[in-house]
Amino acid sequence: MFVDEERAYRAVAARDARFDGCFILAVRTTGIYCRPSCPAVTPKRRNTQFFLTAAAAQTAGYRACRRCLPDAVPGSPEWNLRADLAARAMRLISDGVVERDGVPGLAARLGYSERHLTRVLNAELGAGPLALARAHRAHAARLLIETTTISFADIAFAAGFASIRQFNDTIRAVFASTPSEMRGRGRVPKASPGRIVLRLPYRPPFFAEGLLTHLAADAIPGVEEVTSTSYARTLRLPFGVATVRLVPLDGHVECSLRLSDVRDLGSAVTRVRRLLDLDADPAAVDEFLGADPALGPLVRATPGIRVAGSVDGAETLLRLTHPAVPVGAALAQPDDALTHLFPTTIDDCAVCTALADGSLVVDVGRDADDLRAELIPLVGPVVADTVVMRVLGAPDVLPLSDPVLAGAAALGLTDLASRGRSWRPWRSYAGAHLTRKAMS
Repeated sequence: MFVDEERAYRAVAARDARFDGCFILAVRTTGIYCRPSCPAVTPKRRNTQFFLTAAAAQTAGYRACRRCLPDAVPGSPEWNLRADLAARAMRLISDGVVERDGVPGLAARLGYSERHLTRVLNAELGAGPLALARAHRAHAARLLIETTTISFADIAFAAGFASIRQFNDTIRAVFASTPSEMRGRGRVPKASPGRIVLRLPYRPPFFAEGLLTHLAADAIPGVEEVTSTSYARTLRLPFGVATVRLVPLDGHVECSLRLSDVRDLGSAVTRVRRLLDLDADPAAVDEFLGADPALGPLVRATPGIRVAGSVDGAETLLRLTHPAVPVGAALAQPDDALTHLFPTTIDDCAVCTALADGSLVVDVGRDADDLRAELIPLVGPVVADTVVMRVLGAPDVLPLSDPVLAGAAALGLTDLASRGRSWRPWRSYAGAHLTRKAMS
């Protein structure tokens, strides 16, 4: 995939924030890369270069702009819209797989050789898996440097660097600053001991009320707590456990994390963003679906609707197949109303057996068609479609067998299969509007 440079330059000239995270602008004369909405003077067209990822810009020798912080933006919705190898790899890299398992582990999860994976990522994204993981580590390190008082040695370890020297060299190369200089510029949010507070940006509009209502509908006491203005839950992460409290605010979601192992910071942030669908492009979705005669009034009534995602693929599958889920292990250090983790297994459960023996893997690196085909014999088409939509963030899934969507008949939509073809590639959001209508 390549950036349409003429369209990209027009977005830069207009400082259009809707494109932040979708591509990177680099300026040859300054050696700096920026987000499209950077407030600096618009460079001349002949001096610009465009990249799909910050990693590609870094590989080409550019450093991050100190003014617009191009890595502190919503992620590209492209990685959910696309279902190819590059997109699947990007989702796993964002979850920290390279830091934990190396490039061999990433390739094994995707079912390809290291050589083929590296070739595809370089061709598609302009950077290989190591460079993409390096950019991910740099972003995680910046978050910790600017929002906490954790020592730099601990930050280097937490972000996945192999040594303090590698950490220092990467920070200087990417941000043209030392860690000490970056901490001096940062504004550490008010936080209680052991808690990290972050701002998670999103593209407006953001219909937070709908997400909170959805999450409240099947919240598990002890594992989750939902109020009219916030959502909190426990998390089981690769290196330990955590609790997170999310408060939607104007322009960002305040994310308060308590981690048993700070190496899980990047994974926690990635999973929370996926849960709240924070990397969506609501303007594009609303413009497209709003032109439909039946959906138009619903879109105008609730602009910025999101599709709830998942913090753990296996958990999402078990919750859909077992409505009455017992709580799991108790937290060693309970946090307010959050006292337990979601269970890892349930008695007499065929799905649990398949997950435990490895014959079924439900994670963000899976191919959507392959995962759906494996799930249908076990759990049926409605659950299979819902898992693909929520775990993979797939934007074009409409569970036609879902009885809730029968409420669409109230809109005169008697043939969803046929009508739904005109809603591609945003059928998941169309389904969210129809479900909300049917439930109201």
